[in-house]
Amino acid sequence: MNTINFIDYVISMDKSEVSRCILCHDPVCTGVCPQKAPVGEILRSMYFENYVGAVRKIGSTDCTYCNAPCEKVCVLNKDSVPVEIDKTLMNMRAGEKYLPRVKISDVDLTTEICGIKMENPFMLSSSVVSSTYEMCKRAFEAGWAGVSFKTICNFPQHETSPRFSAIRSHANSFCGFKNIEQLSDHSVEENMEIFRKLREEFPTKVIMASIMGRDEAEWTDLARKCEQAGASVIELNFSCPNMESDDLGVTIGQSEELVERFTRAAKKGTSLPVLAKLTPNITDMVPIALAAKRGGADGISAINTINSITGVDIDTLVAQPAVQGKSIVGGYSGPAVKPIALRFISDLNGCGELKDLHISGIGGIETWKDAAEFILLGAGSVQITTAVMQYGYRIIDDLLEGLSEYLKRKGIASVKDLIGGASRTVVDHQSIERDTIVFPVFNTELCSGCGRCYLSCMDGGHQAIKFDPETRRPKLIGSKCVGCHLCRQVCRFGAIGEADRAVRRRSL
Repeated sequence: MNTINFIDYVISMDKSEVSRCILCHDPVCTGVCPQKAPVGEILRSMYFENYVGAVRKIGSTDCTYCNAPCEKVCVLNKDSVPVEIDKTLMNMRAGEKYLPRVKISDVDLTTEICGIKMENPFMLSSSVVSSTYEMCKRAFEAGWAGVSFKTICNFPQHETSPRFSAIRSHANSFCGFKNIEQLSDHSVEENMEIFRKLREEFPTKVIMASIMGRDEAEWTDLARKCEQAGASVIELNFSCPNMESDDLGVTIGQSEELVERFTRAAKKGTSLPVLAKLTPNITDMVPIALAAKRGGADGISAINTINSITGVDIDTLVAQPAVQGKSIVGGYSGPAVKPIALRFISDLNGCGELKDLHISGIGGIETWKDAAEFILLGAGSVQITTAVMQYGYRIIDDLLEGLSEYLKRKGIASVKDLIGGASRTVVDHQSIERDTIVFPVFNTELCSGCGRCYLSCMDGGHQAIKFDPETRRPKLIGSKCVGCHLCRQVCRFGAIGEADRAVRRRSL
């Protein structure tokens, strides 16, 4: 069987049970497994789409005759029903026969930022997840290659409480996350001491110093101090949307003149690579990136969070998060922003004048697949915050294993060979092919008979599907189908494929 067969098998599985898993810190289900299977790790690998890793962890575990003590101790028993762990593991194990044939036995995940070697492409982005010595130490020990330390500044921070709100999926996980948090509340010298300790203890890890100044002198001084304290790379925060002062953060990132001026000022203070972290709260990021390059930037970090209001409490009539009856526009992150981030990464990579700059991709990355998409569109490294805030540093295990297995089965020896691999497929509107059509094909064996494809096509498409009430199966009306594939998007069982591309019938 090839890769497509395995992917089709996984898609056809009902993964709603896995999505219900709480992903406990110390999963009690693991402790009671009579076969000593790492149950919690298996479910976590499935949750983060590391399916090959999940199958490997299952190994010879056989739940056929087990009375499922793992389900009896599941924490969901307290107010719901437990995850059907035995069924989920057995279904996943059944996919072993469909595993793709590995083309190569080993891969190289090392990459670099402007000549600075990284053990792998994964970093923590500048935020609360990388704001103390202890946190960075635990992240490094877990396997993260680097951290972009929470932004260092010379002026005091006045944080509010609460400062987070979220939009949740049906599984109650964050699909969108808002913060109104500001910068590091430690003094510059306290942060420099953290850098010195981290550099001494973790000489091979990348310490990216995120900084923000109020004038050219501060940008220069902070860059100099960070290099002297052991930083590997300097990142210029031109994009925080939550600053009390209107002259800082995102305001700088929306001005070509300020970005160029402050980048040049930071470069005066350091010989280290300098990356400009840019805001998505702008129509076109390329002119701002070019301004950063004129100022001497060696790379771009993108994107920072998006200006947002996540919602309004319809009982209190206050926008979220509520701070004594008021709220403010804040930074939006999480999976919901990934498509926007990918668009900006593609724009940056597609500009010939920026080709020599490193791109560090940020925005909604949770799984190894998310990271691979950023890399394929031109990112040489990736940074993550919101997923860590929700699931912890431990997600690095599945990020590394999932990306490694993907490279193996694609026959790609180094992750660096993946960079920009999909960039040529993003073209302008005039260059896309519009003269042929791809019809959907229904797999009756995988079809559940739910009728969602029929409903969506009738009310949101082109009325090109019939639904037989006796067989409970859909049938395509070819004369009406335009090949939009809405039906494929709503099918949760992977029961709709595609036919060969055909010449479109032209109307007179």
